[in-house]
Amino acid sequence: MSIDQDPASPEDHTPVKTILVVEDDTAIGSFLVEAIKQEAPHQALLATDGYQALKMVHDLKPNLFLIDYGLPRMNGLELYDQLHATKELEDVPALIISASCPWQEVEKRKIPCMRKPIELDELLQTIEKLIT
Repeated sequence: MSIDQDPASPEDHTPVKTILVVEDDTAIGSFLVEAIKQEAPHQALLATDGYQALKMVHDLKPNLFLIDYGLPRMNGLELYDQLHATKELEDVPALIISASCPWQEVEKRKIPCMRKPIELDELLQTIEKLIT
């Protein structure tokens, strides 16, 4: 190593974590995925409904679920319950996003909930708290 090269700092070797975004509005979902990829050192993937999310978790174990409450066919809390009933996923944290959070149900499960419209900086800070 030459004198002018610095050894890599430990922060450079932070493992990339995977966030599964479950959002039926593809414009919002794509925005969230791109924002996470650009603003945080994490990989983000999009599922547009609960059934697609359940299929995707067979091939990957996300480090965080970011779930819209108002999903078609299965709401976000129903999806959360199914994901957390799976042994390999029971400890994966989740964040519910919704225009109207069902506070009583969210608090019963001890899941954080953010109200739409979401402030991006606040979302990214919350993701970091949940994922580290």
